[in-house]
Amino acid sequence: MQRWLIRERNVRLCAMLGAVAIAFSSIFVRLSHASPSTAAIFRCAYAVPVLGLLAWREDRRLGRREWRERRFGIASGVFFTADLILWHHSIADIGAGLATVLANVQVVLVPLVAWVVLSERPGRQLLSALPIALTGVVLIAGVLEHDAYGRDPTRGTLYGLGAGIAYAGFLLLLRHGGSDLRRPAGPLFDATATATVGCVITGVLIGDANLVPSWPGAGWLIMLALISQVLGWLLITVSLPRLPAALTSLLLMIQPVGSVVLAAAIFRESPSALQLTGVMMVLASLVVATGRAPARIGSAKRVAYALAGASGMRTRTTSSLSESRRRGGDGHA
Repeated sequence: MQRWLIRERNVRLCAMLGAVAIAFSSIFVRLSHASPSTAAIFRCAYAVPVLGLLAWREDRRLGRREWRERRFGIASGVFFTADLILWHHSIADIGAGLATVLANVQVVLVPLVAWVVLSERPGRQLLSALPIALTGVVLIAGVLEHDAYGRDPTRGTLYGLGAGIAYAGFLLLLRHGGSDLRRPAGPLFDATATATVGCVITGVLIGDANLVPSWPGAGWLIMLALISQVLGWLLITVSLPRLPAALTSLLLMIQPVGSVVLAAAIFRESPSALQLTGVMMVLASLVVATGRAPARIGSAKRVAYALAGASGMRTRTTSSLSESRRRGGDGHA
């Protein structure tokens, strides 16, 4: 596998296939007709045995990981729990396409959090992206019109933003546990297993968890787990650190755009003209935010730019572009 990934053409193919795979995530959630908590539980639960086997093979080949390496993946699973629950509620309220676009606003939110918490002023590109993204969010929320698409577009937008914030925390923690590019499955297994438990607890407390899903809904959840959570994530995890940031940003825009197109084709989701304008503004803000980062930036900003390099990803990748550059060259560590 490592030899095959030496060629950039093969790496680009992996990234594209991964982006296509995760574009179906929200589609599978809707097709399953499962409650938000049920979809979150079984997206993770059905993926755990496969990821566990892959992680075990990594440990046999490379040695067992130490606790200090695994704790970040486990902690990130708590944020992953919040991300999935909120995102699935957003899908129910505002549709698969718009919910997916909203969740990717985390690219702009991470530097803003770093600014507030760590007093590290973000670069000009990110500051320029912020008003574009926020305007797009307001348009998607439908507060300026009466015929906006969605059961409750305003509430769905708030859920989507909450999912984006949780996603940012998830990536920040998981990045610490996933810096070894030879182990894409191990950290992902830790996070997914933790999220399985977290989603069960949350679903029981909320009261919408069905721990015995019926067919054919269970079949769609199995596809969600295997195609999005396992295949999609692993493809993008191994490809992102090996590609230039600008190229990955472009390739991974396939995911939010693909979700909007698929939702329109399969479910006949028809956002209003203002909501579609908001979608275009959010996507434009991601392009602005994921431009080339300055060479000298603070630690929090490096994390923000690393996450920005994964824009458009509902894959929650474990590796960062900045880490691969630190190791040298094009990331072939």
